[in-house]
Amino acid sequence: MSGESKPNPSDTGFGPNEWLVDEIYQQYLNNKNSVDPSWWEFFGDYSPSEKNKINKNGQSQKPVVEPIAKTKNENPVPVINTKPIEPVSNDPVTENLRGAAARVVANMEASMKVPTATSVRSIPAILLQENRTFINNHLSRRRGGKVSFTHIIAYAVTKAVAQIKEMNTAYTTIDNKPAIIKYPHVNLGLAIDLAKEDGTRQLLVPNIKNADTLDFAQFWATY
Repeated sequence: MSGESKPNPSDTGFGPNEWLVDEIYQQYLNNKNSVDPSWWEFFGDYSPSEKNKINKNGQSQKPVVEPIAKTKNENPVPVINTKPIEPVSNDPVTENLRGAAARVVANMEASMKVPTATSVRSIPAILLQENRTFINNHLSRRRGGKVSFTHIIAYAVTKAVAQIKEMNTAYTTIDNKPAIIKYPHVNLGLAIDLAKEDGTRQLLVPNIKNADTLDFAQFWATY
């Protein structure tokens, strides 16, 4: 139509590529021959958009970007203070006894003056005997050696004491006050009656350190 006006090249819209057109236009203003001739006719009546106008020096005026105001974090992330893991000590721990525990100690010390009697209990041991026979038959075919009842009973006692921590303690006094010593591991000692060359006898108590950390094969070999 004759009444229509010629569209302005700046209104054609290049979308996200508009910045590239403006840079080429800047090169066109600085040196026309540095731009491909196909752009000359287009840039003849081209004017950059308001946000990408070229100043008098032929430099693109970049829009001013307002800095984003820092907002206060309403839900700050809590800082977790992680303490370094302290190594577990293998040293025994001594604790003072108070209250009811201290009273029990006083009663036990008083009861030491009372005569005591030894009681005997008979328990079935057929399973213990069968297991010992089974193990020794296996050893005779493999490596030799024998397992005694003492080995099996001592190992069972070690595991029981390791499970019931209260049994792995010792009584002592600190400043004339009752206290207990808690041991982290079970050290097993067994008294052995041996005959000496002169005919007299002596009692030896070999000690197995950290017996609760050994399996039965290691316990038997250490014993």
